[in-house]
Amino acid sequence: MTSLEDLPIRDDLRGRTPYGAPQQAVPVALNVNENTHPIPEDVAHDIVARVAAAILHLNRYPDREFSELRGALARYLGHGLGIDRIWAANGSNEVLQHILQAFGGPGRAALGFAPTYSMYGLLASGTGTAWVTAGRDDDFELGPETAVAAVREHDPDVVLLCAPNNPTGTPLSLETISAVADAARGIVVVDEAYFEFADPGTPSALTLLEGRPRLIVSRTMSKAFAFAGARVGYLAADPVVIDALRLVRLPYHLSALTQAAALGALAHADEMLAMVDEIRAQRDRISTELANLGFRPYRSGSNFVLFGGVDDPAAVFEALLERGILIRDVGLPGCLRVTAGTEAETTAFLEALAAVASSAENRIAT
Repeated sequence: MTSLEDLPIRDDLRGRTPYGAPQQAVPVALNVNENTHPIPEDVAHDIVARVAAAILHLNRYPDREFSELRGALARYLGHGLGIDRIWAANGSNEVLQHILQAFGGPGRAALGFAPTYSMYGLLASGTGTAWVTAGRDDDFELGPETAVAAVREHDPDVVLLCAPNNPTGTPLSLETISAVADAARGIVVVDEAYFEFADPGTPSALTLLEGRPRLIVSRTMSKAFAFAGARVGYLAADPVVIDALRLVRLPYHLSALTQAAALGALAHADEMLAMVDEIRAQRDRISTELANLGFRPYRSGSNFVLFGGVDDPAAVFEALLERGILIRDVGLPGCLRVTAGTEAETTAFLEALAAVASSAENRIAT
């Protein structure tokens, strides 16, 4: 049988593995940071009606500039943003891919701060961009001095700042973001995929865009909007950045159905985001109960919690899976990660973990 090694694949892709998380049918899946709350029924009906109307015109190409959607996204973000400062694609991963296609590439480098979102490195390699990582401060924090020192050392063409960070959940201060934006020669991307789950009053990097034409703020509808299956990501930046992204996008890259579904969700933004407060409450509940069980939950501004103090992450992962609970082993020593789900899902996870923690064959390091 022909193997991948038998094909004339690019040398820099040999030996690599594609991104992926376990996909298993379990009663409680809390491993990929999805919003586990269903879309409200009335919103779902409106989205279906809009998609049905779009189907009648599928013989025609969609709006190449997805102008109506960009306008709706601009209104949602606020901060005085206009349609000329908004871009969207099939999930925030494609948004990031467009950025690396336009500003990365052979002979160029992108910098991230490990541990961080594993797709950054994969997107870099897929676009022929060198992927460089620098370390973080204690407890996965990232202060301005550490971040700027790495920028000055590596002089990257693109800097990727995950705010809050995935997989650790660590919030990122505007002080660090502005320091990096002012120190970097190239493009600085602030990935705010989980921003809606931040504590109320937390300022967005959108407040830093004015006067910084090389700063980009990326968002997604996958998380807070419970729209992971629709694949809609977007960004805000200077209009000239949007012009650059047009050079690399595929023609008509956002289907008419995607545009219609996203417009339906945005038309009900308040109702769609009503579940965020509950998710935030479950996240905080998880952190409190993990600490009570002897684990170490790390600071989180997202819809998930990374926790340390796990003696054998693989064994605990499997023990939870046997009980119908799927969480994530992100490869950090002594750590596991869990998504904040519904109240019932959170209860099931905490009860299962308490049982595992007290089991003689799955010892916990405290």
